Amino acid sequence: MDFELRNLKDFLTLYNQVTELCFKSCVDNLFGRDLSADEIRCTDNCVGKFSSVNQRLMQVYVGVQGDINQRRMVEFEAQQAKLEEAQKQQETVAAATATTTTEAGATSIS
Repeated sequence: MDFELRNLKDFLTLYNQVTELCFKSCVDNLFGRDLSADEIRCTDNCVGKFSSVNQRLMQVYVGVQGDINQRRMVEFEAQQAKLEEAQKQQETVAAATATTTTEAGATSIS
């Protein structure tokens, strides 16, 4: 639920920013209720450009994020291999120590 609420908040913030930006850029006459043809054209262009830029940025982000995830996966696998190797070495050392201790104990009993 928190993730969905965060997405809604981000969307509304972005929507309000675009609305304010396009309004400030395009509406210059507040004496009537209706927009002029120039104001309508300007707002259509403003929102259209913003939408196109946003889509392009998202495409680039998705591509870059895929590369980042791939690199992280390779790094993670390398780290896992190192940890497994270290664990095997510890087990080998522990087994050798146990064998040496057992042999020393058997020698002292005799």
